[in-house]
Amino acid sequence: MYTRAVSSRKPSIKSPEQVRFMRMAGSIVNAAHEAAAGVIRPGVTLAEIDAVVDEVIASRDGEPLFKGHSVPGVAPFPAATCISVNEEVVHGIPDDRTLKEGDVVSVDVGVRYRGWCADAAVTWPVGNVSSDRRRLLRVTEAALRAALRTLRPYVRWSEVAAAIEEEVTRGGFTILQQLVGHGIGREMWEAPQLPNYAGSGVDFVAVPGLVLAIEPMATMTSRFVRQGSDGWTMTTADGQPAAHFEHTVAVTVTGIEVLTLGENGFGWAQ
Repeated sequence: MYTRAVSSRKPSIKSPEQVRFMRMAGSIVNAAHEAAAGVIRPGVTLAEIDAVVDEVIASRDGEPLFKGHSVPGVAPFPAATCISVNEEVVHGIPDDRTLKEGDVVSVDVGVRYRGWCADAAVTWPVGNVSSDRRRLLRVTEAALRAALRTLRPYVRWSEVAAAIEEEVTRGGFTILQQLVGHGIGREMWEAPQLPNYAGSGVDFVAVPGLVLAIEPMATMTSRFVRQGSDGWTMTTADGQPAAHFEHTVAVTVTGIEVLTLGENGFGWAQ
């Protein structure tokens, strides 16, 4: 998420019962991603993908977290899903654009269930994509895996951020610095901010009860984004493709739990 969008309030600690509801929200997010993955192909429109996600969320008594969300000076977000294609990084609005062979498409799904939220994203190749695009996806997913390996009770976020950046840099790509992960709970965007690079100046200790939406975002070359005229869509400053992977993760007394993997274990960063 864009850095200015994240609450500056003190991070809230969730009880095991609250995490249980977030786990339920996470299972709906996971089911929506499964459904979206089943329809992504050349020729499908972004609106068609969004409709599939919206239907899954409704069928499980969830509330689409993004639909109707507003920020000052911008029209409310109109869809259940953020769908971002190629140079679009996050917050893309689903419309009648058609996916083409060789595109990469990021699908970001958020759900509120009984007042508690979960959020996850994955970037998919559309048909046969170029080797550099496929490697960008693979490296960005690996950065999320590195974060999950590093995060544990009482580790500092700076260690996790360094692991993310190292994975991306070693792969020959660049971490975006204007976009961050975030805490999550009753609201989609809560404190703390989660920069994905070392030396940001943002740091905290991951105490049990924190729930974090961890989301590495990487590009071919640029560290910066620009905002589209719709007030939502963020694109890479140089127009090159980007990748985005995200899970909602609870810090527990014994380790971590990825809440958006779902009951059947489907996931892209296990």
